[in-house]
Amino acid sequence: MTNPLAHIRNFSIIAHIDHGKSTLADRLLEHTHTLAEKEMKAQVLDSMDLERERGITIKSHPIRMIYKQDNREYIFNLIDTPGHVDFSYEVSRSLAACEGALVLVDAAQGVEAQTVSNVYMALENDLDIIPVINKIDLPSARVDVVIKQIVHLIGCEPEDILKVSAKTGEGVEDLLRAIVERVEPPVEPEDDILKALIFDSMYDSYRGAVPYVRIIQGEIHPGMDIRFMSNGRVHEVTEVGVFRLERIKKAVLRPGEVGYIVASIKEVDDVRVGDTVTDNNKPADKQLPGYKTVKPMVYSGLYPVDSDDFEDLRSSLEKLQLNDASLQYEPETSSALGFGFRCGFLGMLHMEIIQERLDREFGLDLITTVPNVRYRITTDEGEELELANPSLMPNQGKMERIEEPYVRSEIIVQSDYIGNMMQLCQDKRGIYKTTKYLDENTVELNYELPLSEIIFDFYDKLKSASRGYASFDYEFLGYRESDLVKLDILINEEPVDALSSIIHRDKAYEQGRSLCRKLRQLIPRQMIEVPIQAAIGNKVIARETVKALRKNVTAKCYGGDITRKRKLLEKQKEGKKRMKNVGQVTVPQEAFLAILQVDE
Repeated sequence: MTNPLAHIRNFSIIAHIDHGKSTLADRLLEHTHTLAEKEMKAQVLDSMDLERERGITIKSHPIRMIYKQDNREYIFNLIDTPGHVDFSYEVSRSLAACEGALVLVDAAQGVEAQTVSNVYMALENDLDIIPVINKIDLPSARVDVVIKQIVHLIGCEPEDILKVSAKTGEGVEDLLRAIVERVEPPVEPEDDILKALIFDSMYDSYRGAVPYVRIIQGEIHPGMDIRFMSNGRVHEVTEVGVFRLERIKKAVLRPGEVGYIVASIKEVDDVRVGDTVTDNNKPADKQLPGYKTVKPMVYSGLYPVDSDDFEDLRSSLEKLQLNDASLQYEPETSSALGFGFRCGFLGMLHMEIIQERLDREFGLDLITTVPNVRYRITTDEGEELELANPSLMPNQGKMERIEEPYVRSEIIVQSDYIGNMMQLCQDKRGIYKTTKYLDENTVELNYELPLSEIIFDFYDKLKSASRGYASFDYEFLGYRESDLVKLDILINEEPVDALSSIIHRDKAYEQGRSLCRKLRQLIPRQMIEVPIQAAIGNKVIARETVKALRKNVTAKCYGGDITRKRKLLEKQKEGKKRMKNVGQVTVPQEAFLAILQVDE
């Protein structure tokens, strides 16, 4: 009897954004006749409208293909991965569920930052790598140059690199043969104790959270009790199956297979990416390696423009969290903006996508506060605090030290723009590490940067300074002590908590001055003079004034004694003084966005 594992190939496609990953997946599905012609469409695995519009994969989609070669049937499990740095943990778990990876490089754009970091991730997981150059049909294709870059990156032979056009289908048949020959089948299990890796999950409103798993050893079938090893939760399995475009029910999932489990799991938080599923009656003694709890990196306040929409915002966030367990939120209040939520995101793209989905899918009109990172504060009493909201930062005198998160970054750029890139990183408090040449014209720069410096406008400036050629990728390093201060904005001598930010002392004066200037243009003139101040603690470091609207009370005086005019002006002055004590300055919505658009 032949070994069924010998006919299974589990692989993933890894690439930088826009290198043709989803298009190549379409061609593989076409050549293996997995979907009928009427089911085929462009980017068939990208189910969200947002994914199609932006040309990026946000949620990974596994799919099973049957490939016939030399009268044998092979089962191909393609575990698709998100392409963006924000979702790198999901990518690492998807790769851990595979034995092979297709490294896809655009023939026109060459090796880019995300390609490099994904290749390192694939090597860490000990995967069989098949390098593939895509878009060879383009007039601007630089196949010879890209071959040199890939050889330099992976250390393979030039003849190992496959050349395809995902658009026309050229070279796809050779690629399918290479998957059979060059990707190892799943390893024979040590024993029959169940161990399955959760690499993704989705929420079904009728059946609860559905984990996507790769069976390492043992079997899963309906009726058995499974246990999630990270939290000890136990559930009874009601259905298992595999993926085509829809879920296809099966009697049992065996070693090497990729599939889904339905077990009426009500809480999406029970199902954590990277967790190990085992048999409750005969549990494994230890988890599969690599599991970690995903922590948000970027925080921002979301407030409804209309305070009556607060409950709608709460229920919308609940629904989004069902499909995206990495989104975290908690209620908070602001004296300027009312009731809202402080939300934690994996990165700026993740934040953008959540905001876009709240707008599109739930029709919510929101104000977003300044994105910021989580800081670590040690008080003078030795207590450690984690702070995600700048307005809650304790007094400077009560803090012993404050630490901020740092990231290791890779910038790949043409050598003409090295100077611009270095200048940009120096301006953002970067620490230079290394420079590597991938070929005569392409350079990889490595810097350590504070995360707070790259969540604003770093990416835009990077693209401007390199005329769009640079690509950027980063990974979290750890926390380091920095000279940080809390910058408060006072409007009419009242601090506006939603405009508070934590900033490096060297940049506080510049930022405060720019922000005051910007707010002066945005806040409408009132009947009273409105001072706008930037302050660190009790020290005001910048000030602008919105001049008062003035009614000409002396217009009716024509001639007569000067004391009549003085009396009227004094009366007006008293009225303004009284108004200043009881009046409130309305801050328009644009003012809260101003902090994001300050030209430094």
